[in-house]
Amino acid sequence: MTRQIILDTETTGLSPENGDRLIELGCVELVNRKLTGNNLHLYFNAGRDSHPDALRVHGITTEFLKDKPRFEEKVEEIWAYLQGAELIIHNAPFDLGFLNKELELAHRPPIRQCVSGVIDTLAMAKEIFPGKRNSLDALCDRLEVDNSGRTLHGALLDAELLADVYINLTRGQEALLMAEEPSQSDGSGPAVAAVDLRSLKLRVVHANEQELAAHEDVLRQMDKSSGGKTIWRSFENQTENL
Repeated sequence: MTRQIILDTETTGLSPENGDRLIELGCVELVNRKLTGNNLHLYFNAGRDSHPDALRVHGITTEFLKDKPRFEEKVEEIWAYLQGAELIIHNAPFDLGFLNKELELAHRPPIRQCVSGVIDTLAMAKEIFPGKRNSLDALCDRLEVDNSGRTLHGALLDAELLADVYINLTRGQEALLMAEEPSQSDGSGPAVAAVDLRSLKLRVVHANEQELAAHEDVLRQMDKSSGGKTIWRSFENQTENL
């Protein structure tokens, strides 16, 4: 079973080292790439106001948070929920920085001692779509994920959107999964038999004389155009001198 938690936070500002705090945590659970509904959504009384720029982004006021628990009051629940899961976060260093600061203030070890690993979907998107905007909104537009209900940032809503984005970003990676047992239909579509690729024996097809001659001709032309400086020729010369 692969358990993943898509995680997002909202904060009072940009710098936990300068006193900004976590005010919202949203987590969405995926098991074997399927949403389970076992989500975690918490607000925290940070004991300070949000920076005006941050308030414009998330709209979570100090008045709304005044009766909410402190992070340290919920740390046991959070730790137990995240235990052993792989975290999926958009711009992971930002959220991990705030989580680790809150854990430090609660006299707990860093979050990586609780989870099995972290995937940063921003870094993933930059590799897949180099040179393009890769914000969550931009990815929703590009991958046709409906974000029409997102007027303000909210940790749970953003985590739900990121779950769809992550599934779309990684959709092609599941095609050659090996399984011990046949997969079963969940009633939403036909059952698909799993194929154990370890049982396949691939036939080796060797090049014939004509193909070898054509290949050698291409190498000869490349060697000639480089002035005899191709690397494979130097290897051949070293082998002949042994």
